[in-house]
Amino acid sequence: MKQIIVTIILAGVLISCNTSPKNKNTSEESSVKETVTDSVLNKVKTQLVAINSDEALIATALMAAPEVSRDKCKVIGYNMAGEFVTFREGENEFIVLTDNPKKPGFNAACYHKDLEPFMARGRELRADGKSATEIFDIREEEAKSGQLDMGKPGSTLHIYYGSEELYDPETSQVEGAQYRYVVYLPFATSQSTGLPEKPVGSNHPWIMNPGTHRAHIMISPLADDNE
Repeated sequence: MKQIIVTIILAGVLISCNTSPKNKNTSEESSVKETVTDSVLNKVKTQLVAINSDEALIATALMAAPEVSRDKCKVIGYNMAGEFVTFREGENEFIVLTDNPKKPGFNAACYHKDLEPFMARGRELRADGKSATEIFDIREEEAKSGQLDMGKPGSTLHIYYGSEELYDPETSQVEGAQYRYVVYLPFATSQSTGLPEKPVGSNHPWIMNPGTHRAHIMISPLADDNE
């Protein structure tokens, strides 16, 4: 009987010796993986900073413009002090409008310079305290009379927007921001363009405000999923 008991004890010791290092290695590997994962996540989080300077406003707003044209765009908008200013003059056909730091979320735009009379008139009327409906009606009347220049049909507005207010200073990308495009075709209709008045799908083009001065094609690409 003693021999049997001794044999069982020795077998238990051998099994313990064989399995303990394996369990230890598995635990160490798991710990290393967790450490690496935490390190990567922390690095991603620390890359994102608040848009809290005029330089940051300009950098993030330029993301709305076509990449090849960003260096020579005119940049306007509200600075951190709340003043509407020209941050820099431009040398090409694009005007970039920075995000308004006093409003929640992020919304920057880039538009063809032919749209500036239309855009500037809207800013002027908003500054006068006009409502969205009043601004629409006033510009409608002025466009029909020829007083307001709507630019050439097909002039485009690029919008870069999102609900977050953090960005990566290395890439100037705003967290979670995506694009939307607006192609202005004053007084166009569904019949004149062949486009539906409601989107068929989330990323399908359609015509908004048909038959008015503000008729435009809406194009909302699907958000990039880089995660």
